Amino acid sequence: MKYLKIILPVVLVGVICWWLIPSQRYVPKALINLHPGIEDYSLFYNRIVRAEDPHPWKIDSHYHTSPVPDALQKSVDDLGTVAFVVIRDSALLFERYWDNYGETSYSNSFSMAKSVVSLLVGAAMNDGLITSLDMPVTPYLPMLKSETYDSPTLRDLLTMSAGIDWNEAYNGLFAPNTRAYYGTDLPAQMDQVRLITAPGKKVYYQSGTTQLIAMFLEKITGMTISEYASQKIWTPIRAEQNALWSLDHKNGQEKAYCCFNSNARDFARLGQLVLNGGKWEGRRLVDSLYLSQATRPADDLVSQYEEQPNRVYGYQFWNLEYKGMQIPYLRGILGQYVFIIPQYNAVVVRLGHSRSKERTPQHYTADVDLWLDVAMQILQNN
Repeated sequence: MKYLKIILPVVLVGVICWWLIPSQRYVPKALINLHPGIEDYSLFYNRIVRAEDPHPWKIDSHYHTSPVPDALQKSVDDLGTVAFVVIRDSALLFERYWDNYGETSYSNSFSMAKSVVSLLVGAAMNDGLITSLDMPVTPYLPMLKSETYDSPTLRDLLTMSAGIDWNEAYNGLFAPNTRAYYGTDLPAQMDQVRLITAPGKKVYYQSGTTQLIAMFLEKITGMTISEYASQKIWTPIRAEQNALWSLDHKNGQEKAYCCFNSNARDFARLGQLVLNGGKWEGRRLVDSLYLSQATRPADDLVSQYEEQPNRVYGYQFWNLEYKGMQIPYLRGILGQYVFIIPQYNAVVVRLGHSRSKERTPQHYTADVDLWLDVAMQILQNN
């Protein structure tokens, strides 16, 4: 009886939303699944990001000679770590998997996908399709036209300073992120986005801006972002496995702000591309000046965390200081990370089910220090 008292209102809300409010028809799916997970690609239609020239990593001579650090093993229980990979000098130095995951297991990237979109902007600049980041985007994204404010630029979108009305909430049933994640019509949702503050002033982390960048990219390339990613990034970096980019519906639009699904080894290639300055095996894939700017904080903007210069976010990439080193990185909400460590010519990937709830003064969760401590131990001991 107690169970029925809980489940019946949920079912009733779902039925009402389905029949009466077309824009809220995602609600039953959201109620059923409750919390996003790293295997959610199985819930959605996906578009294949093809890896048409696969090639395995070189193997470091010290591969697997290092035991699993105690702190990393403990994190398996505490935070649900499923993969930890270290690349050094473009070779596989260390990898471990847990919870039935392996080198070919797919995991959702969540917001690491934002950095993939950023790399695609850099690829479009390399192709000459984008000549300036200061170009107004309203000719491509007319929903952002405003009688009060100037048009946001592509740079404003990249730095999350566009000034749009997007509430970045993760636990609200009717929040924009929930609708975007479980909904089936991203174009219709994005068409409702409006400009509410002057662009180019303050960083507000908003997944909607990444979705807008993807829409812009589709218009200037004439391709889906999956197709463009395959041609310009995924195939050239010789990924070993096709990636999956989750869609809002069958043959629909990619959930660009999240939901790029791959494995730890291939995620590491994205970090290696950054470490290489946008080149792979001597071939330039991403504009070098763009990538340099993308991976360092846009400190001409005000931080969303306090009234001081932004010190942590670039063009859809995060940046932190660790033991005197500036480390650009990709991150996802459940503890998905790709760290680029130039001083060690290294890339580190951690995938898992959760992350710490505690935040540091640099506005990242405390588990980040754990992953970097473990990586340093592995790198320094081999």
